[in-house]
Amino acid sequence: MSPAQTSTLTPEQVRKIAHLARLGISDDQLGEYAQRLGGVLDLVAKLQDAPVGDLAPMAHPLDATQRLRADAVTETNQRKALQNVAPETEDGLYLVPKVIE
Repeated sequence: MSPAQTSTLTPEQVRKIAHLARLGISDDQLGEYAQRLGGVLDLVAKLQDAPVGDLAPMAHPLDATQRLRADAVTETNQRKALQNVAPETEDGLYLVPKVIE
């Protein structure tokens, strides 16, 4: 897609995207959402055209390294104290109600 072109989404496409994202969009908002989503797609298309072939991949733009610390336990085990206030526990685990059939 050339930079002059703009992405256009149909109202049906916007409805489908809204459904997948679990968003409630009224019919009078479809045009505005189509325009904004089209703008996002245009930006992605521009990024696809960026000349990055000679750039080396990097994990961080500042060439920084993560400071490491010793892998040591720094807190005491409070499981019993915390589970004493829980409604239900079994074998050191919290029991919760079933929410999915």
